Amino acid sequence: MNINQIKDKIFNNEEYNFLWDNDKLNNNIILLTLGGSHAYGTSLNSKISDIDVRGIALNTSKEILTMNCRDKPYEDKPTDSVIYPLSQIVILLSNANPNVIEMLGCEDEHYFILKDEGKLLRNNIEVFLSKRVIQSFGGYSTSQLRRLQNALARDSYPQVEKEQHMMNSIKRQLIHFQNHYTKFEKSSFNLYTDKSNKEGFEEEIFVDVTLNHYPLRDFNGMTSEMTNVIRDYNKLNNRNKKKDNASLLKHSLHLIRLLIMGAEILKTKKVNTYRKNERDLLLDIRNGKYSYDQIFMMVDEYEQKFDYASNNTELPDLPDWDKINELMIDINKKVIERSNT
Repeated sequence: MNINQIKDKIFNNEEYNFLWDNDKLNNNIILLTLGGSHAYGTSLNSKISDIDVRGIALNTSKEILTMNCRDKPYEDKPTDSVIYPLSQIVILLSNANPNVIEMLGCEDEHYFILKDEGKLLRNNIEVFLSKRVIQSFGGYSTSQLRRLQNALARDSYPQVEKEQHMMNSIKRQLIHFQNHYTKFEKSSFNLYTDKSNKEGFEEEIFVDVTLNHYPLRDFNGMTSEMTNVIRDYNKLNNRNKKKDNASLLKHSLHLIRLLIMGAEILKTKKVNTYRKNERDLLLDIRNGKYSYDQIFMMVDEYEQKFDYASNNTELPDLPDWDKINELMIDINKKVIERSNT
């Protein structure tokens, strides 16, 4: 199914009427585009790769003036469509949520609706980007990795490698901690693996901690989050036989894609949703060309690249809230002005 066929289906098929029949959507939609495999360039065919529609809608003048703005998306599960209200999308974009960031980096021909307000968001995506990308993309990829490992339930998966993956996940969390807890020096936490005396362990993670006059509640929060990572990995032996191979390969594809895309954003400050350069690689992964051992080797390689980009990014610590607020004022003022004419 090509892009013109998809567009015709969205605008002329009654299953998408919810977009036009809902008064809070319809003319308020400022951006409507593709999500999922069609957006990434990894779709197989119309039967296997469903159409995912993603969009952004303005808040109504009443919502703006009463400060009672909708804070959850409009969802239509039969068509796998999600339309985010502007008030919600701003928060998600500023948190570098991969599912919404990618809406502003699609190919030009993948936009079915792109009004001036949608263009403003797309053209100013850099004001939303910050080092939060490290946690969001790194966190999502870690989640995919855990799901993949859990589904495979690889009893033969080397304990030493599992420990290394756990440590990489915790190291990413340390970057996230800087934005959520009282700041500390990078050298305050030294994570490494070493030989273990525990039964069933060849190696395990050790940590050297140097903190002075540090809030106990913050320290407790950080250790709890790190403990959660270890607990999740310890569930790997709980077999999940419901996952078929196609699903596992799809998980693998998204794991690699998230690491590549996240590293690229950190390095270039740009968002490219359609993965032109890696399309063949991602499709080969999805089609089962590589063994899971090879995929895990790729994960190690792309995690190193992601970590290098994380340590050398020029993105600011936080989004540019002054410019974001100016952007929202500009957009919302136009909504109010139109309602008064």
